[in-house]
Amino acid sequence: MFHLHAFREPGGYTGPDADMTHDPTDPSARRIATCLLCEACCGITVETDGVRPLAVRGDPDDPMSQGFVCPKVVGMKELHEDPDRLRTPLVREAGDPPGRFREASWEEAALRAAEGLRRVRRAHGRDAIAVYQGNPTAHNLGLLTFGQLVMRRLGTKNLYSASTTDQVPHMLAAHEMFGSPVLMPVPDVDRTTHWLIVGANPAVSNGSLMTAPDVRRRIEGIRARGGTITVVDPRRTETAALADRHVFVRPGADPLLFFALLHTVFHEGLARPGPHLSGLSRLRELTDGFAPEHVAQATGVAAEITQDLARAFCRAERAAVYVRVGTCHQEHATLASWLAYALAAVTGNLDRPGGLMWTTPAIDLSLVARLLGLEGHGRFSSRVRARPEVAGELPVAVLAEEIETPGPGQVRALLTAAGNPVLSAPNGRRIDRALASLEHMVSVDAYINETTRHAHVILPPCSPLERAHFDLALNAFAVRNTAKWVDPPLERTSGARDDGEIFVDLGLRLRLGGGRNGVRGVARRALSRVALRVGAKGLVGLGLRLGPHGIGRGGLSLAGLRKHPHGLDLGPLEPRLPGVLSTASRHVELAPESFVREVPALRMLLERPRPPGLVLIGRRELRSNNSWLHNARALVKGPRRGALVLHPTDAAARGLSTGTRVRMRTRVGEIEAVVVVSDEIMPGVASLPHGWGHDREGVRLGVAAAHAGASLNDLTDDARLDRLSGNAAFNGVAVEVEAISVEIAAAAR
Repeated sequence: MFHLHAFREPGGYTGPDADMTHDPTDPSARRIATCLLCEACCGITVETDGVRPLAVRGDPDDPMSQGFVCPKVVGMKELHEDPDRLRTPLVREAGDPPGRFREASWEEAALRAAEGLRRVRRAHGRDAIAVYQGNPTAHNLGLLTFGQLVMRRLGTKNLYSASTTDQVPHMLAAHEMFGSPVLMPVPDVDRTTHWLIVGANPAVSNGSLMTAPDVRRRIEGIRARGGTITVVDPRRTETAALADRHVFVRPGADPLLFFALLHTVFHEGLARPGPHLSGLSRLRELTDGFAPEHVAQATGVAAEITQDLARAFCRAERAAVYVRVGTCHQEHATLASWLAYALAAVTGNLDRPGGLMWTTPAIDLSLVARLLGLEGHGRFSSRVRARPEVAGELPVAVLAEEIETPGPGQVRALLTAAGNPVLSAPNGRRIDRALASLEHMVSVDAYINETTRHAHVILPPCSPLERAHFDLALNAFAVRNTAKWVDPPLERTSGARDDGEIFVDLGLRLRLGGGRNGVRGVARRALSRVALRVGAKGLVGLGLRLGPHGIGRGGLSLAGLRKHPHGLDLGPLEPRLPGVLSTASRHVELAPESFVREVPALRMLLERPRPPGLVLIGRRELRSNNSWLHNARALVKGPRRGALVLHPTDAAARGLSTGTRVRMRTRVGEIEAVVVVSDEIMPGVASLPHGWGHDREGVRLGVAAAHAGASLNDLTDDARLDRLSGNAAFNGVAVEVEAISVEIAAAAR
């Protein structure tokens, strides 16, 4: 019922490269570009009359996507043409309610934005300003370059992003095990013969922290090699439907399952540890007490099934494990990430073809992370709950309390970029209320959404089809080494600015002094001066020259890359140990002390009784990517989205059936939704997609409002965090579900 299939768009352009480059003298052409709507980064062609996009299709000559696009690609055209997309800066006068704006010139709006931020900083200190970035930042060259330079030079410790609702457990595991939060290995899916997928749905996402367009084709390739695919998930996902085997697991029990897998590996003599490992014996000791039969009740996975999963992984010629959002959304998420990486290492499947490997991107993301001060953990903490930072950012789950709680360091101003935490962060209603109390708020965003309606100034960037692009971040997690520069497919509308230009202007008006003191502060100031001189294109060119494929290593340069507008295939992933490591020991740390100290808390899950009712999990939908695509008409049509999926036994126990409208309650709030009954969900589990809830006053999203749905994050609990990383523990929240009334339920049928 929910299996919406990705497709290859027919009719992709196959002409010579020279015809695909941007020729300003040709008003009608097909231009090469990249779809910027998810992490797959599919190559596309944009047919244009010189002003408008006429059609967007898959590029068959793109070395990664090879013509594949998913249904979201139509969003590139719809977002460009959307009448609700802002083209002019907006300001909100004092006393006006959220959502009431007037148009302003760039000069007036930028001046108001900067003056308000300076006023708060002078009166209350630099930590009184907070920053929030949404996940589209990863697809935006201007935000990844000048945006980071400006936001991190504000000098505030109150930096927040979508990372702590997404992947920061992986980042912390990578930091402790490999020496850097950006050294997250990816499955070498194009050469593996056994793919173990836990808490992920790549057939829908086409990879997340694993840029892998057309996962269905790649799964077919595994089978063609005689390989197998196993999915472990509380829901029989679209990926599970393609797999050889699906195993239900209880939400929040993934680290217990991984410990049981490792217990089997060690106690049955199946370990084949590779070189450059430290802490192997300590890790083996930690598996005691996590035998498959001991964890079976907590995981919901029978001991013999767990043992079979471990044996299949070890006996495969080449095995890769992939854990993602589902494992990150729980109270021991970092332990799940750690143990997944450890499973690859102790079975000889780390840093080998077909296992977990590190990409060799054209621009070294580790160097960028060091220059921006992103490497570290626990250097400072949040003011109210004392939650430690990871990679320079605090958990977004503490943002509301930092705004609400009086005292020195209270957040009184907020700068947001490409984000909507009211719908994407836990306890969204609380964040909504907190934003309304801010003294000043500035949003760099193309829409008046549930978050930006609270802004005092909105600075709208140009359409994604009007800006240049290079995948600075996502190339670092691709399943094959590639590089591609994209010139703007369309001429920019008069007066429009891209995100980088907006932040350069804002930074100059703020007269930033370079953030906190020390060597990194000096380095950032120097980097900022260089960046302003050379621009984003110059920074990419410099990064390519200094990168592993640059001068002395094949000579990759921006000029050379632009001669290949479809992109360059730089080859398959290659072994990188031990040189890739940044740990003090120059070994992979299999038993980091901070993780070891957390194991007793994990053992307590074995004693904790199961919740008697339902627990909630999210899910990903093919035509959706959080909230920011819901104003594209083509992406919200079709079957009802935002439905609550229940197992038949759970529905029957509550007198519910498909079409029944229900009320759901948790500790923090309640919402309504329509039920779909399906055995794709594990008994005792309820599933609701994220990103919906477009029913707030003052939002200017006509299409989304007509398909408002309910926000999952009006139910999720900001008190539930991963104990180590602070990532929001969205999954496993106890939820009550009941029919609103017999009459309404009957009418819904």
